Amino acid sequence: MSTVSPPVDPESDPRVRAVFDDIRVTRQTDFINNMWRYLAFDPDLLEQTWRDVKRIMATPSTLDPLTKEMLYIAVSVANGCGYCVHSHSAAARAKGMSPQQHAELMSIVALAARTNHLATALQVPVDPVFDRG
Repeated sequence: MSTVSPPVDPESDPRVRAVFDDIRVTRQTDFINNMWRYLAFDPDLLEQTWRDVKRIMATPSTLDPLTKEMLYIAVSVANGCGYCVHSHSAAARAKGMSPQQHAELMSIVALAARTNHLATALQVPVDPVFDRG
């Protein structure tokens, strides 16, 4: 159950409407997902979050869009965010992620979790060659 209620008519707020319109244009869809609808309870938070998502995920950079989505999936798994795992898996599939790539990604996530836990449990010291400090 959500900790907030989404506004009944979020687009009655011009700030929310502006963000939703920009999402539609940027993503080339009329679909506004629940994350944005629920964030609309606070227009400041909605604007800040969309600005960052658009800048990092939707603006061309050195990482291709599929790689960005796959990284987002991995971090969402690690953070236990089911909503983000689902939404970014759908986005990755739309950007061309194959079932084989998804399976390989899950293998890497599982491996990283296991070795991270082992390194933490054993308190393995960082090799000086890895420490740029």
